[in-house]
Amino acid sequence: MNIQIKYAALVKSFRYHTNMSRQSFSRAPRVKLIPFVVGLISFVLTFSSSKIVAKSTSKVVFLRDIRPILQESCTSCHGIQKQMAGLRLDSRAFALAGGESGAVIQPGDSDASVLFQRVAGIGDQPQMPMGEEPLELSQIELLRNWIDQGAYWPKELSAEAVVSQRHWAYVAPKQSQLPVVRRPEWVVNPIDTFVLARLEAEGLSPSVPADRVTILRRLSLDLIGLPPTIEEVDAFLAGNNDQAYEEEVERLLRSPHYGERWGRHWLDGARYADSDGFEKDLARVVWFYRDWVIKALNRDLPYDQFIIEQLAGDMLPGATQDQVVATGFLRNSMMNLEGGIDPEQFRMEAMFDRMDALGKSILGITIQCAQCHNHKYDPLTQKEYYRLFAFLNNSHEAKIAVYTPEEQARRADLLEQIQRIKNGLKQRYPDWRKSMKEWEEHMKHDQPEWIV
Repeated sequence: MNIQIKYAALVKSFRYHTNMSRQSFSRAPRVKLIPFVVGLISFVLTFSSSKIVAKSTSKVVFLRDIRPILQESCTSCHGIQKQMAGLRLDSRAFALAGGESGAVIQPGDSDASVLFQRVAGIGDQPQMPMGEEPLELSQIELLRNWIDQGAYWPKELSAEAVVSQRHWAYVAPKQSQLPVVRRPEWVVNPIDTFVLARLEAEGLSPSVPADRVTILRRLSLDLIGLPPTIEEVDAFLAGNNDQAYEEEVERLLRSPHYGERWGRHWLDGARYADSDGFEKDLARVVWFYRDWVIKALNRDLPYDQFIIEQLAGDMLPGATQDQVVATGFLRNSMMNLEGGIDPEQFRMEAMFDRMDALGKSILGITIQCAQCHNHKYDPLTQKEYYRLFAFLNNSHEAKIAVYTPEEQARRADLLEQIQRIKNGLKQRYPDWRKSMKEWEEHMKHDQPEWIV
């Protein structure tokens, strides 16, 4: 790390921990000087045992490296809501224009850039961020290298910015060129090329190939979460054909344990094991949905159908019981059975919970911010949030009962017996409609008088 930065940080550390001016040095409490002494020792060792680190030549990416630092540590005082000293750091145009004291970024020259000086604590001005812990030295170095590399910041209105200013997760990946390696014969697939390039850059050699038992154990734990049995190990070792490994992969993918191993990750996102209630945390009986997820993975249900059935399985034409069960994804919200609750309030609580689960599990982002305002860091507006909310809220939801195959057969038999008895009664009493009407009229006039 640059010695100038480290020295400035050391001075700031002393002022921070003593909270005293230079003139009152002699009165500084000894305990408060401990962090300063530790920092001084570190500084001396760094200076005496190593050379000053040269400015990094690795490419600094604004969206990945710089924007998070500005958003976390700078824009609360220099952003859209507040502009201390007339400076904004949430926009390229405003940041390069500077503030009341002029430009704070000199592209290509970090030493002349006030932004770098202030975050590094160089000079007599207070170190930024004001009133907070200083930035990590690695963050300061990133800002320095970014400025020295030209302070590239995507332009707001350019065609490039339409893509560049989005979070990296929303930018479509591009095919990377394979790095050049010294041992191409070691490479089996393109990923190996990147691994080998990093090993060679670090002066390391690849590990020797694992033995067959270890390989099978790793494969089994990865795919089904269970170690192989002794019989499975023996069978694998006995196989001498070139396709033995691929055959093991296919065998494990056909195992019912595959869905159990990988379904648990989705079940976490679906709140399957969350608490059942706010006030009465009763047992949650939703294992039908758990089994649906496991079976969906084991039968390799296409992802689009996997999502459709969980969001709207009960609305599909001729929906089967399994498709209705799939909507258990939406039904895992916490219940409130307290006597004095407002049912509509907690219905809304459940709706917001469903939106949260949908965002994290399917969209891969947190979307709660948009309940109150446009999302600050993701391209999601409040209007879009409530459009999706309305889709879930406007769907009629009735309580459902589901049955195992054995229960379905028993239920069908009982319903058949009931219908047979009804038909027999209708034949024995052909005027049953008239008798029913007379009974109803009689009951209307033979009720007790209720007085509140």
